[in-house]
Amino acid sequence: MKIKKSFNMDSSVQMRLYTLTKRQFVLVFICFFAAFGVSILIGVTGPSIDVAYSTSVKPAPNETYDLPSPSLNKFNRSLWLTAVVDTKVNQREKIQRKLDVSVIVRAKKTDTSVTRLYDVPYNHSRELICSKSDGCQPILLAHVGVLEYAHYQFHVVLSGLEYKTNSITFYFRSYNPVFSNMEIWFRFIFLVLTFVVTCMFAHSLRKFSIRDWSIEQKWLSILLPLLLLYNNPIFPLVFLVNSWIPLFVDNIFQTTFLSALLLFWLCAYHGIRQFFFLSFDCVHLWQSDRKWMRFYFPKVFIVGAMWIIGITMTCWQQYRGLYDPTFNYKVDSGNFVALITVFFVFGGLYLLYLLFLVIRAFTELKSLPYMNLRLQFMTILMLCVVVVSTVITILRFGVSIIKENFVSELSTYYKNSAEFLAFYSLLNLYLYTMAFVYSPSKNAYKDSYFKDNPTFAMLNESEDELGSEDEENARTSLTSTRYQDSDNE
Repeated sequence: MKIKKSFNMDSSVQMRLYTLTKRQFVLVFICFFAAFGVSILIGVTGPSIDVAYSTSVKPAPNETYDLPSPSLNKFNRSLWLTAVVDTKVNQREKIQRKLDVSVIVRAKKTDTSVTRLYDVPYNHSRELICSKSDGCQPILLAHVGVLEYAHYQFHVVLSGLEYKTNSITFYFRSYNPVFSNMEIWFRFIFLVLTFVVTCMFAHSLRKFSIRDWSIEQKWLSILLPLLLLYNNPIFPLVFLVNSWIPLFVDNIFQTTFLSALLLFWLCAYHGIRQFFFLSFDCVHLWQSDRKWMRFYFPKVFIVGAMWIIGITMTCWQQYRGLYDPTFNYKVDSGNFVALITVFFVFGGLYLLYLLFLVIRAFTELKSLPYMNLRLQFMTILMLCVVVVSTVITILRFGVSIIKENFVSELSTYYKNSAEFLAFYSLLNLYLYTMAFVYSPSKNAYKDSYFKDNPTFAMLNESEDELGSEDEENARTSLTSTRYQDSDNE
Protein backbone atom coordinates (compact mmCIF):
# COMPACT_ATOMS: atom_id res chain seq x y z
CA MET A 1 0.00 0.00 0.00
CA LYS A 2 1.46 3.33 -1.06
CA ILE A 3 0.34 6.70 0.21
CA LYS A 4 0.60 9.84 -1.87
CA LYS A 5 1.38 13.31 -0.55
CA SER A 6 -0.23 15.09 -3.44
CA PHE A 7 -3.56 15.76 -1.67
CA ASN A 8 -4.08 19.00 0.27
CA MET A 9 -3.12 18.69 3.92
CA ASP A 10 -3.36 21.09 6.84
CA SER A 11 0.22 21.81 7.79
CA SER A 12 1.02 24.03 10.77
CA VAL A 13 4.03 25.60 12.41
CA GLN A 14 6.04 23.42 14.74
CA MET A 15 5.85 24.92 18.22
CA ARG A 16 8.65 25.14 20.76
CA LEU A 17 6.50 22.93 23.00
CA TYR A 18 7.38 19.90 20.86
CA THR A 19 11.13 20.40 21.31
CA LEU A 20 11.15 20.83 25.10
CA THR A 21 12.62 18.05 27.19
CA LYS A 22 11.03 17.01 30.48
CA ARG A 23 13.59 19.04 32.38
CA GLN A 24 12.89 22.13 30.28
CA PHE A 25 9.17 21.55 30.60
CA VAL A 26 9.44 21.54 34.39
CA LEU A 27 11.76 24.55 34.27
CA VAL A 28 9.09 26.56 32.43
CA PHE A 29 6.63 26.04 35.28
CA ILE A 30 9.30 26.74 37.89
CA CYS A 31 10.06 30.09 36.25
CA PHE A 32 6.33 30.85 36.04
CA PHE A 33 5.69 30.18 39.74
CA ALA A 34 8.94 31.88 40.78
CA ALA A 35 8.01 35.11 38.99
CA PHE A 36 4.49 34.88 40.39
CA GLY A 37 5.83 34.34 43.92
CA VAL A 38 8.14 37.36 43.62
CA SER A 39 5.21 39.55 42.60
CA ILE A 40 3.18 38.38 45.60
CA LEU A 41 6.09 39.12 47.95
CA ILE A 42 6.37 42.61 46.51
CA GLY A 43 2.65 43.06 47.05
CA VAL A 44 2.79 41.80 50.63
CA THR A 45 5.47 44.37 51.45
CA GLY A 46 3.64 47.05 49.49
CA PRO A 47 1.44 49.85 50.84
CA SER A 48 -2.16 49.46 51.99
CA ILE A 49 -4.73 50.08 49.32
CA ASP A 50 -6.78 52.62 51.27
CA VAL A 51 -6.47 55.29 53.91
CA ALA A 52 -9.23 56.00 56.44
CA TYR A 53 -10.15 58.98 58.60
CA SER A 54 -12.78 58.54 61.29
CA THR A 55 -15.00 60.96 63.20
CA SER A 56 -17.02 59.76 66.17
CA VAL A 57 -20.03 61.88 67.21
CA LYS A 58 -22.91 61.61 69.64
CA PRO A 59 -26.40 61.17 68.19
CA ALA A 60 -27.74 64.59 67.28
CA PRO A 61 -31.29 65.46 68.38
CA ASN A 62 -32.25 66.52 64.87
CA GLU A 63 -30.38 63.54 63.32
CA THR A 64 -28.34 65.95 61.20
CA TYR A 65 -24.56 65.82 60.80
CA ASP A 66 -22.12 68.08 58.94
CA LEU A 67 -18.99 66.18 58.00
CA PRO A 68 -15.94 67.81 56.34
CA SER A 69 -13.61 65.46 54.47
CA PRO A 70 -9.82 65.45 54.88
CA SER A 71 -7.60 67.07 52.28
CA LEU A 72 -7.56 65.08 49.04
CA ASN A 73 -5.57 65.01 45.80
CA LYS A 74 -5.79 63.24 42.45
CA PHE A 75 -4.00 60.15 43.71
CA ASN A 76 -6.79 59.53 46.22
CA ARG A 77 -8.96 58.85 43.14
CA SER A 78 -12.25 58.18 44.98
CA LEU A 79 -13.91 59.00 48.29
CA TRP A 80 -16.23 56.77 50.30
CA LEU A 81 -18.29 57.89 53.29
CA THR A 82 -19.55 55.13 55.62
CA ALA A 83 -21.19 55.11 59.03
CA VAL A 84 -20.96 52.58 61.87
CA VAL A 85 -23.64 52.83 64.53
CA ASP A 86 -22.77 51.83 68.09
CA THR A 87 -25.98 50.72 69.76
CA LYS A 88 -26.89 48.42 72.61
CA VAL A 89 -27.97 44.96 71.49
CA ASN A 90 -29.14 42.18 73.76
CA GLN A 91 -27.43 38.78 73.74
CA ARG A 92 -30.13 37.06 71.66
CA GLU A 93 -31.41 40.11 69.85
CA LYS A 94 -30.63 41.05 66.27
CA ILE A 95 -31.50 44.48 64.89
CA GLN A 96 -32.49 44.73 61.25
CA ARG A 97 -34.14 48.04 60.43
CA LYS A 98 -34.51 50.42 57.51
CA LEU A 99 -32.93 53.87 57.79
CA ASP A 100 -33.85 56.88 55.72
CA VAL A 101 -30.66 58.61 54.58
CA SER A 102 -30.46 62.08 53.04
CA VAL A 103 -27.13 63.46 51.79
CA ILE A 104 -26.09 66.82 50.35
CA VAL A 105 -22.56 67.16 48.97
CA ARG A 106 -20.65 70.42 48.81
CA ALA A 107 -17.07 71.09 47.73
CA LYS A 108 -14.46 73.62 48.78
CA LYS A 109 -12.37 75.31 46.15
CA THR A 110 -8.82 76.52 46.63
CA ASP A 111 -10.05 79.96 47.62
CA THR A 112 -12.07 78.37 50.48
CA SER A 113 -15.37 79.21 48.79
CA VAL A 114 -18.03 76.50 48.98
CA THR A 115 -19.96 75.30 45.96
CA ARG A 116 -22.92 72.98 45.96
CA LEU A 117 -22.26 70.07 43.63
CA TYR A 118 -25.80 68.75 43.53
CA ASP A 119 -28.95 70.82 43.42
CA VAL A 120 -31.18 68.70 45.66
CA PRO A 121 -30.49 66.27 48.53
CA TYR A 122 -30.54 62.62 47.59
CA ASN A 123 -32.66 60.28 49.65
CA HIS A 124 -32.17 56.53 49.88
CA SER A 125 -33.05 53.73 52.26
CA ARG A 126 -30.27 51.81 53.95
CA GLU A 127 -30.52 48.72 56.13
CA LEU A 128 -29.10 48.73 59.64
CA ILE A 129 -28.04 45.24 60.74
CA CYS A 130 -26.65 44.75 64.25
CA SER A 131 -25.90 41.74 66.43
CA LYS A 132 -24.28 41.25 69.83
CA SER A 133 -21.26 39.37 68.49
CA ASP A 134 -20.46 41.34 65.32
CA GLY A 135 -21.87 44.76 66.21
CA CYS A 136 -23.42 46.89 63.47
CA GLN A 137 -22.41 46.55 59.86
CA PRO A 138 -21.03 49.64 58.08
CA ILE A 139 -23.54 51.66 56.05
CA LEU A 140 -22.38 53.15 52.78
CA LEU A 141 -23.64 56.74 52.61
CA ALA A 142 -21.87 58.26 49.60
CA HIS A 143 -19.22 57.58 46.99
CA VAL A 144 -17.52 60.29 44.92
CA GLY A 145 -15.95 58.50 41.96
CA VAL A 146 -13.97 61.40 40.45
CA LEU A 147 -12.28 63.86 42.80
CA GLU A 148 -12.36 67.34 41.31
CA TYR A 149 -11.82 69.28 44.55
CA ALA A 150 -9.44 69.09 47.50
CA HIS A 151 -12.15 69.23 50.19
CA TYR A 152 -15.71 67.94 50.37
CA GLN A 153 -18.41 68.57 52.93
CA PHE A 154 -21.32 66.19 53.51
CA HIS A 155 -24.61 67.15 55.12
CA VAL A 156 -26.13 63.85 56.31
CA VAL A 157 -29.56 63.22 57.83
CA LEU A 158 -30.20 59.79 59.43
CA SER A 159 -33.80 58.95 60.29
CA GLY A 160 -35.06 55.79 61.93
CA LEU A 161 -32.60 55.19 64.79
CA GLU A 162 -35.17 54.11 67.38
CA TYR A 163 -32.77 52.01 69.47
CA LYS A 164 -30.54 53.59 72.07
CA THR A 165 -27.46 54.70 70.18
CA ASN A 166 -24.22 55.37 72.03
CA SER A 167 -22.36 56.98 69.15
CA ILE A 168 -22.00 57.07 65.38
CA THR A 169 -18.58 56.78 63.75
CA PHE A 170 -18.22 58.22 60.25
CA TYR A 171 -15.35 56.96 58.09
CA PHE A 172 -13.83 58.75 55.12
CA ARG A 173 -11.96 56.24 52.99
CA SER A 174 -10.00 56.79 49.80
CA TYR A 175 -7.22 55.18 47.83
CA ASN A 176 -3.77 55.44 49.32
CA PRO A 177 -1.69 57.81 47.12
CA VAL A 178 1.33 55.54 47.61
CA PHE A 179 -0.67 52.60 46.25
CA SER A 180 -1.85 54.69 43.30
CA ASN A 181 1.78 55.46 42.42
CA MET A 182 2.70 51.79 42.72
CA GLU A 183 -0.23 50.79 40.49
CA ILE A 184 0.86 53.26 37.81
CA TRP A 185 4.44 51.96 37.81
CA PHE A 186 3.57 48.27 37.75
CA ARG A 187 0.97 48.73 35.06
CA PHE A 188 3.60 50.56 33.03
CA ILE A 189 6.14 47.74 33.62
CA PHE A 190 3.63 45.10 32.52
CA LEU A 191 2.70 47.25 29.53
CA VAL A 192 6.32 47.48 28.36
CA LEU A 193 6.92 43.75 28.91
CA THR A 194 3.74 42.89 27.02
CA PHE A 195 4.75 45.12 24.12
CA VAL A 196 8.16 43.42 23.93
CA VAL A 197 6.65 39.92 24.12
CA THR A 198 4.04 40.79 21.48
CA CYS A 199 6.70 42.08 19.07
CA MET A 200 8.93 39.06 19.63
CA PHE A 201 6.05 36.63 19.12
CA ALA A 202 4.91 38.39 15.93
CA HIS A 203 8.53 38.49 14.69
CA SER A 204 8.93 34.73 15.24
CA LEU A 205 5.87 34.01 13.06
CA ARG A 206 6.70 36.43 10.26
CA LYS A 207 8.08 33.68 7.96
CA PHE A 208 4.94 31.56 8.11
CA SER A 209 1.57 31.99 6.50
CA ILE A 210 -1.37 32.57 8.83
CA ARG A 211 -2.96 29.43 7.40
CA ASP A 212 -0.07 27.41 8.85
CA TRP A 213 -0.41 28.78 12.39
CA SER A 214 -1.82 26.48 15.05
CA ILE A 215 -5.00 27.51 16.85
CA GLU A 216 -2.97 28.50 19.93
CA GLN A 217 -0.71 30.76 17.85
CA LYS A 218 -3.69 32.40 16.16
CA TRP A 219 -5.35 33.13 19.47
CA LEU A 220 -2.16 34.45 21.03
CA SER A 221 -1.92 36.94 18.17
CA ILE A 222 -5.28 38.25 19.46
CA LEU A 223 -4.76 37.90 23.21
CA LEU A 224 -1.41 39.67 23.36
CA PRO A 225 -2.73 42.94 21.85
CA LEU A 226 -5.74 42.68 24.17
CA LEU A 227 -3.32 42.25 27.07
CA LEU A 228 -1.81 45.60 26.07
CA LEU A 229 -5.27 47.10 26.48
CA TYR A 230 -5.76 45.24 29.76
CA ASN A 231 -2.62 46.91 31.11
CA ASN A 232 -4.19 50.13 29.79
CA PRO A 233 -1.68 52.53 28.20
CA ILE A 234 -4.00 55.49 28.99
CA PHE A 235 -4.41 54.61 32.69
CA PRO A 236 -2.47 57.73 33.89
CA LEU A 237 -5.26 59.86 32.41
CA VAL A 238 -7.35 58.82 35.41
CA PHE A 239 -5.15 61.12 37.50
CA LEU A 240 -4.56 63.83 34.91
CA VAL A 241 -8.06 64.72 33.72
CA ASN A 242 -11.32 65.39 35.55
CA SER A 243 -13.38 62.99 33.51
CA TRP A 244 -15.16 59.68 33.88
CA ILE A 245 -14.09 58.51 30.40
CA PRO A 246 -10.71 56.97 31.45
CA LEU A 247 -12.50 54.94 34.15
CA PHE A 248 -15.06 53.65 31.66
CA VAL A 249 -12.36 52.77 29.15
CA ASP A 250 -10.35 50.90 31.81
CA ASN A 251 -13.41 48.82 32.75
CA ILE A 252 -14.12 48.01 29.11
CA PHE A 253 -10.50 47.00 28.43
CA GLN A 254 -10.32 44.69 31.44
CA THR A 255 -13.69 43.05 30.82
CA THR A 256 -12.91 42.55 27.12
CA PHE A 257 -9.59 40.86 27.79
CA LEU A 258 -11.04 38.52 30.41
CA SER A 259 -13.89 37.59 28.07
CA ALA A 260 -11.46 36.92 25.22
CA LEU A 261 -9.46 34.65 27.53
CA LEU A 262 -12.60 32.66 28.37
CA LEU A 263 -13.42 32.40 24.67
CA PHE A 264 -9.88 31.22 23.92
CA TRP A 265 -10.19 28.27 26.31
CA LEU A 266 -13.40 27.10 24.64
CA CYS A 267 -12.06 27.48 21.10
CA ALA A 268 -8.69 25.88 21.92
CA TYR A 269 -10.11 22.71 23.47
CA HIS A 270 -12.76 22.38 20.79
CA GLY A 271 -10.45 23.33 17.93
CA ILE A 272 -7.81 20.73 18.80
CA ARG A 273 -10.25 17.87 18.42
CA GLN A 274 -12.62 19.38 15.83
CA PHE A 275 -11.63 17.29 12.85
CA PHE A 276 -13.48 15.03 10.51
CA PHE A 277 -12.28 11.77 9.04
CA LEU A 278 -11.43 11.23 5.41
CA SER A 279 -10.58 7.73 4.30
CA PHE A 280 -7.76 7.19 1.85
CA ASP A 281 -6.85 3.52 1.45
CA CYS A 282 -7.57 2.63 5.09
CA VAL A 283 -5.60 5.64 6.40
CA HIS A 284 -7.54 8.26 8.37
CA LEU A 285 -6.58 11.86 7.70
CA TRP A 286 -7.71 14.80 9.76
CA GLN A 287 -8.73 18.15 8.44
CA SER A 288 -10.05 21.11 10.45
CA ASP A 289 -13.71 22.01 10.04
CA ARG A 290 -14.60 25.21 11.92
CA LYS A 291 -17.77 26.65 10.53
CA TRP A 292 -19.08 29.82 12.16
CA MET A 293 -22.52 28.63 13.27
CA ARG A 294 -21.39 25.29 14.64
CA PHE A 295 -18.01 26.20 16.06
CA TYR A 296 -18.01 29.88 17.06
CA PHE A 297 -21.62 30.94 17.57
CA PRO A 298 -22.38 28.96 20.79
CA LYS A 299 -19.12 30.10 22.37
CA VAL A 300 -19.52 33.74 21.35
CA PHE A 301 -23.12 33.71 22.59
CA ILE A 302 -22.21 32.45 26.09
CA VAL A 303 -19.10 34.58 26.53
CA GLY A 304 -20.71 37.59 24.85
CA ALA A 305 -23.61 37.53 27.29
CA MET A 306 -21.16 37.46 30.22
CA TRP A 307 -19.22 40.35 28.63
CA ILE A 308 -22.34 42.48 28.24
CA ILE A 309 -23.44 41.85 31.82
CA GLY A 310 -19.94 42.58 33.13
CA ILE A 311 -19.75 45.86 31.20
CA THR A 312 -23.23 46.82 32.38
CA MET A 313 -22.55 46.20 36.07
CA THR A 314 -19.17 47.95 36.12
CA CYS A 315 -20.12 51.00 34.05
CA TRP A 316 -23.69 51.53 35.24
CA GLN A 317 -22.69 52.35 38.80
CA GLN A 318 -20.02 54.79 37.65
CA TYR A 319 -22.48 56.47 35.32
CA ARG A 320 -25.15 56.81 38.02
CA GLY A 321 -22.56 57.87 40.58
CA LEU A 322 -21.71 60.91 38.45
CA TYR A 323 -25.19 62.29 39.09
CA ASP A 324 -25.96 60.71 42.45
CA PRO A 325 -23.02 60.01 44.80
CA THR A 326 -25.33 58.17 47.20
CA PHE A 327 -26.44 55.63 44.57
CA ASN A 328 -25.51 52.01 45.16
CA TYR A 329 -26.55 49.66 42.37
CA LYS A 330 -26.40 46.67 44.72
CA VAL A 331 -29.22 48.13 46.81
CA ASP A 332 -30.96 50.91 44.88
CA SER A 333 -31.24 49.03 41.59
CA GLY A 334 -33.76 46.22 41.45
CA ASN A 335 -32.07 44.90 38.31
CA PHE A 336 -28.85 44.03 40.11
CA VAL A 337 -30.10 40.70 41.46
CA ALA A 338 -31.49 39.83 38.03
CA LEU A 339 -28.16 40.65 36.36
CA ILE A 340 -26.23 38.61 38.91
CA THR A 341 -28.61 35.68 38.42
CA VAL A 342 -28.28 35.79 34.63
CA PHE A 343 -24.51 36.14 34.93
CA PHE A 344 -24.27 33.05 37.15
CA VAL A 345 -26.52 31.11 34.76
CA PHE A 346 -24.27 31.85 31.79
CA GLY A 347 -21.22 31.25 33.98
CA GLY A 348 -22.57 27.82 34.89
CA LEU A 349 -23.23 27.04 31.22
CA TYR A 350 -19.70 28.11 30.40
CA LEU A 351 -18.17 25.83 33.04
CA LEU A 352 -20.25 22.85 31.91
CA TYR A 353 -19.36 23.48 28.26
CA LEU A 354 -15.66 23.87 29.05
CA LEU A 355 -15.64 20.74 31.21
CA PHE A 356 -17.35 18.81 28.41
CA LEU A 357 -14.79 19.97 25.84
CA VAL A 358 -11.85 19.14 28.14
CA ILE A 359 -13.12 15.63 28.85
CA ARG A 360 -13.85 14.97 25.17
CA ALA A 361 -10.44 16.27 24.12
CA PHE A 362 -8.54 14.06 26.58
CA THR A 363 -10.72 11.06 25.79
CA GLU A 364 -10.29 11.25 22.02
CA LEU A 365 -6.70 12.51 21.76
CA LYS A 366 -4.91 10.99 24.75
CA SER A 367 -3.24 8.33 22.57
CA LEU A 368 -1.79 10.90 20.15
CA PRO A 369 1.57 12.08 21.51
CA TYR A 370 1.67 15.63 20.14
CA MET A 371 -1.97 16.37 20.90
CA ASN A 372 -1.71 14.90 24.38
CA LEU A 373 1.29 17.13 25.11
CA ARG A 374 -0.61 20.21 23.97
CA LEU A 375 -3.62 19.29 26.09
CA GLN A 376 -1.54 18.62 29.19
CA PHE A 377 0.34 21.91 29.00
CA MET A 378 -2.78 23.96 28.24
CA THR A 379 -4.76 22.31 31.04
CA ILE A 380 -2.07 22.60 33.73
CA LEU A 381 -1.48 26.28 32.97
CA MET A 382 -5.21 27.00 32.78
CA LEU A 383 -5.82 25.30 36.14
CA CYS A 384 -3.12 27.48 37.71
CA VAL A 385 -4.90 30.60 36.49
CA VAL A 386 -8.36 29.38 37.51
CA VAL A 387 -7.33 28.23 40.99
CA VAL A 388 -5.41 31.42 41.82
CA SER A 389 -8.18 33.63 40.41
CA THR A 390 -10.78 31.74 42.45
CA VAL A 391 -8.75 32.17 45.64
CA ILE A 392 -8.34 35.90 44.96
CA THR A 393 -12.07 36.27 44.27
CA ILE A 394 -12.99 34.48 47.50
CA LEU A 395 -10.58 36.62 49.48
CA ARG A 396 -11.88 39.75 47.78
CA PHE A 397 -15.63 39.20 48.07
CA GLY A 398 -16.01 36.47 50.67
CA VAL A 399 -19.56 35.28 51.18
CA SER A 400 -21.11 38.75 51.18
CA ILE A 401 -20.83 39.69 47.52
CA ILE A 402 -24.33 41.21 47.40
CA LYS A 403 -24.37 42.82 50.85
CA GLU A 404 -24.33 46.60 50.99
CA ASN A 405 -21.30 47.68 52.96
CA PHE A 406 -17.96 49.30 52.39
CA VAL A 407 -16.02 46.03 52.32
CA SER A 408 -17.85 44.63 49.32
CA GLU A 409 -17.90 48.05 47.64
CA LEU A 410 -14.20 48.83 47.81
CA SER A 411 -13.21 45.20 47.27
CA THR A 412 -14.78 45.48 43.83
CA TYR A 413 -11.30 46.74 43.02
CA TYR A 414 -8.73 45.27 45.44
CA LYS A 415 -8.30 44.87 49.18
CA ASN A 416 -4.52 45.18 49.29
CA SER A 417 -1.42 45.44 47.14
CA ALA A 418 -0.86 41.68 47.20
CA GLU A 419 -4.23 41.04 45.51
CA PHE A 420 -3.52 43.64 42.84
CA LEU A 421 -0.07 42.31 41.97
CA ALA A 422 -1.18 38.67 42.24
CA PHE A 423 -4.00 39.10 39.74
CA TYR A 424 -2.15 41.34 37.30
CA SER A 425 1.07 39.34 37.34
CA LEU A 426 -0.87 36.07 37.02
CA LEU A 427 -2.56 37.04 33.77
CA ASN A 428 0.53 38.70 32.31
CA LEU A 429 2.82 35.79 33.19
CA TYR A 430 0.25 33.35 31.81
CA LEU A 431 0.34 35.04 28.40
CA TYR A 432 4.14 35.39 28.48
CA THR A 433 4.55 31.67 29.19
CA MET A 434 2.22 30.69 26.39
CA ALA A 435 3.99 33.05 24.00
CA PHE A 436 7.30 31.35 24.77
CA VAL A 437 6.01 27.78 24.54
CA TYR A 438 3.81 28.30 21.46
CA SER A 439 6.38 30.29 19.50
CA PRO A 440 7.99 28.45 16.56
CA SER A 441 11.00 26.27 17.31
CA LYS A 442 14.40 26.98 15.79
CA ASN A 443 13.91 24.41 13.02
CA ALA A 444 10.21 25.13 12.54
CA TYR A 445 10.67 26.53 9.04
CA LYS A 446 12.27 23.29 7.87
CA ASP A 447 10.27 20.81 9.92
CA SER A 448 6.87 22.42 10.17
CA TYR A 449 5.18 20.36 7.48
CA PHE A 450 3.08 17.54 8.99
CA LYS A 451 4.67 18.07 12.46
CA ASP A 452 1.73 19.70 14.19
CA ASN A 453 -0.66 16.89 13.33
CA PRO A 454 0.22 13.60 15.02
CA THR A 455 -1.85 11.72 12.48
CA PHE A 456 0.51 12.97 9.80
CA ALA A 457 3.44 11.99 12.02
CA MET A 458 2.09 8.46 12.25
CA LEU A 459 1.40 8.64 8.53
CA ASN A 460 5.07 9.39 7.90
CA GLU A 461 6.02 6.45 10.10
CA SER A 462 3.82 4.15 8.04
CA GLU A 463 5.38 5.56 4.88
CA ASP A 464 8.84 4.74 6.21
CA GLU A 465 7.78 1.22 6.98
CA LEU A 466 6.02 0.76 3.68
CA GLY A 467 8.80 2.47 1.79
CA SER A 468 11.60 0.37 3.26
CA GLU A 469 11.44 -1.90 0.24
CA ASP A 470 11.81 1.07 -2.12
CA GLU A 471 14.79 2.34 -0.13
CA GLU A 472 16.44 -1.06 -0.33
CA ASN A 473 15.89 -1.16 -4.09
CA ALA A 474 17.38 2.35 -4.35
CA ARG A 475 20.48 1.29 -2.42
CA THR A 476 20.86 -1.80 -4.67
CA SER A 477 20.49 0.32 -7.79
CA LEU A 478 23.06 2.83 -6.53
CA THR A 479 25.53 0.06 -5.74
CA SER A 480 25.11 -1.55 -9.15
CA THR A 481 25.64 1.83 -10.82
CA ARG A 482 28.94 2.32 -8.97
CA TYR A 483 30.13 -1.17 -10.03
CA GLN A 484 29.26 -0.38 -13.66
CA ASP A 485 31.24 2.88 -13.50
CA SER A 486 34.28 1.10 -12.10
CA ASP A 487 34.11 -1.57 -14.81
CA ASN A 488 33.96 1.08 -17.51
CA GLU A 489 37.04 2.73 -16.06
